[in-house]
Amino acid sequence: MLCVNPPSSTETATPKVIFLDEPTTGLDPQARRSLWELIKDIRQRGTTVVITTHYMDEAEYLCDRIAIIDSGKIIALDTPDKMIDDLVSSGFERPKQVKKASLEDVFINLTGHALREE
Repeated sequence: MLCVNPPSSTETATPKVIFLDEPTTGLDPQARRSLWELIKDIRQRGTTVVITTHYMDEAEYLCDRIAIIDSGKIIALDTPDKMIDDLVSSGFERPKQVKKASLEDVFINLTGHALREE
């Protein structure tokens, strides 16, 4: 839960930092992608967003820096691209060919990008 003191009537609320703990857990793909865009919009307005997530695609899409934590200790801290590049340069190869789209992409394409009120 994030609690923010309401601003006075003459100012707008723009927090410097927002903490989100597993913000997309349990969301359908449309809601998940909508929340991703909202988070990106908040970041573009200058607010730092700290996210905890188990979804690596979410971290890769949303984060400028990632800390990987194992057994309560940070074992890696860097940009997503640098972490991936370091893994690939170590000789890592993915055993399965990566497709250009995911099943989530199929769902969004078939059902639409926007949330619907129904």
